[in-house]
Amino acid sequence: MRPLQPVRGTQDLLPEVARRHRQVTETARAVAELYGFAEIATPIFEFTEVFSRPIGQTSDIVSKEMYSFVDRGGEEVTLRPENTAAVVRAVLSDGLIHNAPLKFFYNGPMFRYERPQKGRYRQFHQIGVELIGVAQPQGDIEVIALGGRILDALGIRQRTVLELNTLGDLQSRAAYREVLVSYFSSRVSELSEDSRRRLERNPLRIFDSKEASDGRVCLEAPAFEEFLNTVSREFFARVCDGLDLLGISYRLNPRLVRGLDYYTHTAFEFVTSDLGAQGTVIGGGRYDGLIEMMGGPATPGVGWAAGIERLAMLIDEPRGPRRPIAVVPIGEAAEAPALALAEALRNNHYVVDLGYSGNVARRMRRADRVNARIAVLIGEDEIARDVVTLRDLDSGEQSEAPMDQSLSQLGARLRTFYG
Repeated sequence: MRPLQPVRGTQDLLPEVARRHRQVTETARAVAELYGFAEIATPIFEFTEVFSRPIGQTSDIVSKEMYSFVDRGGEEVTLRPENTAAVVRAVLSDGLIHNAPLKFFYNGPMFRYERPQKGRYRQFHQIGVELIGVAQPQGDIEVIALGGRILDALGIRQRTVLELNTLGDLQSRAAYREVLVSYFSSRVSELSEDSRRRLERNPLRIFDSKEASDGRVCLEAPAFEEFLNTVSREFFARVCDGLDLLGISYRLNPRLVRGLDYYTHTAFEFVTSDLGAQGTVIGGGRYDGLIEMMGGPATPGVGWAAGIERLAMLIDEPRGPRRPIAVVPIGEAAEAPALALAEALRNNHYVVDLGYSGNVARRMRRADRVNARIAVLIGEDEIARDVVTLRDLDSGEQSEAPMDQSLSQLGARLRTFYG
């Protein structure tokens, strides 16, 4: 029998990593609240059509990457590969659409069958925001500003660059798509196999290719800017003006695209060069066509998602938990008093580690292993005199403290160890 291992592309979030994830999530949640975004949580799996309908059966996500299966009731369900469609489904099925504008923050695991790389897993975790029902450029500006403020709060804003582009409105996209298909068709022999498949169904996705041959062809492709109509140009100008007003720097990237048809106008990414090929830490854009595509009324939307794994790799080591107090009973008679004392200390907001078994030496080794600041020893002698022995685990010094039901004197002594 082979040793049990995690499934390829998954990882155990051991305490140190989990602490980094929590720092990202809690920071993002707090900043999102400043902008009036309320937390929402959708199921980890949905009916497959929630994702296949808007993303498209021929997209790589649906055709290659989704974890889909038929459950025991005969329903086809899918582990969510992203959360925007799930949030929109919740808005529609829970009758929230009439309360727009709606502002949501989320976090949780997503699932895609991809080749694992640094910062990319098959089960990965995201934070994200969705602003539904705001057609004005102010919506784009606000969600971008929110993303930048989260990066700033995490201490990594200076390690990223905001890249910005416009995809125009539906009319502009249609005009550009026609020209793009013609251009790529004329150079089809130079494209990779994946890009040839994308040519007819999703030509904008060719710009996402990491193949060197595709990159050379894309460099000479017609620029989207040439096909933007007046409405699209004015919308993007107002987004840029708003970011300038807020002092948010950005870099225009005419090759930054979103391949799905429901994306319009603003596309943006916060990128870093510190994670190798997986440089996007926040990616988003405006999706004015999504809600209608999913069966709702025509409603604008804009949002972004960020990979928690990647953000967690960039932040400084979070402050660890407060060092515990090790309560160490000496002898069987001390077990019950030690148990009661441990709980009383927790009632007073101390972190306590209670040794479960073993002699004093073994329990003290455990105290060292959990990085306890102080050990509180209770033996028959201490019980008889209503005291406890305090051992400073940094200096090795020992002293005694009286025990009373209110723990007032013991608490005063303990506070000297924690500052």
